[in-house]
Amino acid sequence: MVTANYKMSYDLVRRALAGRSVWLLVLETFGINVWCAAGKGSFGTEEVIRRVQAARLHEVVNHRLLLLPLLGAPGVAAHLVKRFSGFQVRYATARAADLPLFLDRGMEATPVMRELSFSWYERLVLTPIELVAASRWAVPLTLLLVAVSGLAKGTFAPAALLPFAAVAAGTVLCGTVVVPLALPLLPGRSFAGKGAVAGLLWAGGCSWLSRGGLTRLDLVALFLIVPAITAFLALNFTGSTPFTSRSGVKKEMRRSMPAMAVALVIGIGCWAASLLANSGGRP
Repeated sequence: MVTANYKMSYDLVRRALAGRSVWLLVLETFGINVWCAAGKGSFGTEEVIRRVQAARLHEVVNHRLLLLPLLGAPGVAAHLVKRFSGFQVRYATARAADLPLFLDRGMEATPVMRELSFSWYERLVLTPIELVAASRWAVPLTLLLVAVSGLAKGTFAPAALLPFAAVAAGTVLCGTVVVPLALPLLPGRSFAGKGAVAGLLWAGGCSWLSRGGLTRLDLVALFLIVPAITAFLALNFTGSTPFTSRSGVKKEMRRSMPAMAVALVIGIGCWAASLLANSGGRP
């Protein structure tokens, strides 16, 4: 059974096959899921052949059959794997959970096993990965900005700094959790666009909750920085979806990344100007 070294994929396959006499051949996809790795090429023909040879698979098993995940098909030329490794490729199911029944049926897949859904719950289980990845840079960055804000205001009182931290935490949650859950409800096809819409809604909510306590510069910064970050986080979620393509993601990145960068730079500039104005020009 062939899988990728995307942790969730590997864990799900191993869990589904617990108690069965099955070998797992793990391809080096650099932590990318099967579908995206197949489009990128890391879950591909050359890597399958390389791993079969490196594992000396012909000495481990007495058959010559590789069972590949169905979503890996775009990256693998079965006839070339057969020619250069001696192993026949057969595609199994779209979901790891269907593997036991697939094996029990004599390796015959039903139509349902070859269909893939992407329900709200299936999107929800992917959000912890996105949240942890985002927190690695969001948490230290938020702490740094809170410290800068405290120095500029001349106070580190929780009442003065907690709202800032709440906006930052909400922004990360909006981009990593809310956008995936509300994916079909948000307008447009662009992931970055969906993230920007969610960010604008969150910025609007924060503005309303401030009850007029924000200056014009603060508002401009809020409505530029928050959507830029949520758009970036939403764009990252393409790597966890089963329907995006490599070329489509590249095209969207070329279009959206410059806009995000410009909005972020201008927003930070407005925020810094607001801090200086409120601090009376103190360095």
